[in-house]
Amino acid sequence: MAKKVQKKPGNVPEGAPAGIFINAQYLKDLSFENPNPLEAYKSDEKPEIKVSVNTVVKKLPDKAFEVTLDIKTEGKKKDKLSFIAEVSYAGIFTLNQVPPEHEKPLLLIEAPRMLFPFARYILADVTRDGGYPPLMLNPIDFAALYRKQMEAKEKEKKN
Repeated sequence: MAKKVQKKPGNVPEGAPAGIFINAQYLKDLSFENPNPLEAYKSDEKPEIKVSVNTVVKKLPDKAFEVTLDIKTEGKKKDKLSFIAEVSYAGIFTLNQVPPEHEKPLLLIEAPRMLFPFARYILADVTRDGGYPPLMLNPIDFAALYRKQMEAKEKEKKN
């Protein structure tokens, strides 16, 4: 009989290899604003979409971390706002036998990469339910975002 794996933060399966483990995932916040709903039906023109992404890491006890992926999207037709959709999707991750220098990359690249498909699905549903075509975000290169963030911090230190 298989052992039940505990889902509490900081728990790692017995004899598990080094790495990152997800203990839980959940929707923290969801917002959809549809200021001009009738505009969605007046033309077949798709809204121009602007997307911003942010990842927040919060330390928890026992080598556990809450990682929150925040995605904000804004749709406009010409200069008129069509919709704003925002999602904060989070997970509790535990690091097992991870050297300190590898913690940040795992938490800011791998953790949001695991959360992204779920946040993407929620955004697709909410935009479709708002009367627009489902918003299907392209995969996000979290490694490139991490590198940009680290480069910006280095520039700040030098100034």
